[in-house]
Order: sequence, then C-alpha cells, then structure tokens
Amino acid sequence: MRLDKYLKVSRLIKRRTLAKEVATCERVFVNGKPAKPSKEIKIGDEITIEFGNKDVTVKVLSLEATTKKADAISLYEFVKEVPKQQ
Repeated sequence: MRLDKYLKVSRLIKRRTLAKEVATCERVFVNGKPAKPSKEIKIGDEITIEFGNKDVTVKVLSLEATTKKADAISLYEFVKEVPKQQ
C-alpha cells in the first residue's frame, strides 16, 4: 500500500492530499529514511511523522484498504511520541 493512502486510512493524517504534501516536504520517514508519498508500506515498517509540535513514531501492524474510524487504531501501534523543544 502507498504511504499516503496508509496515512489516510489509518487516520494518522486526516486527508490523503495532506498526507501527500507532508511526505513531499520530507516530514515523513519510513524506517529512518525520508519517504515519498508513493513509497510502498509493509507490515513491520516504522513510520515517523514530524508534526508541528511533536514527532510520532508508529509500527505498521496491518494493511487494510478501508476501515471504520473505530477500527483505524488497530492498523498501527504507537512506538513513541516526542515533543519538540522550543
């Protein structure tokens, strides 16, 4: 599954266009390397997203094409969340 689609389906980022934009700006890393929106995601990959005030790292547990909002959290597991220093 593409990175931008996974971010949207898992509800880590609200819209796919926003997920694509964030990845294009090199604020998304897969296994420690900057990733483009078209990067293929596999189970076990670690995704780090640089939000404005924190960095969130999750581990991919499942790849589903669609999911309900309540079930979206089952697609990944939080590894760490690091607040940014100001």
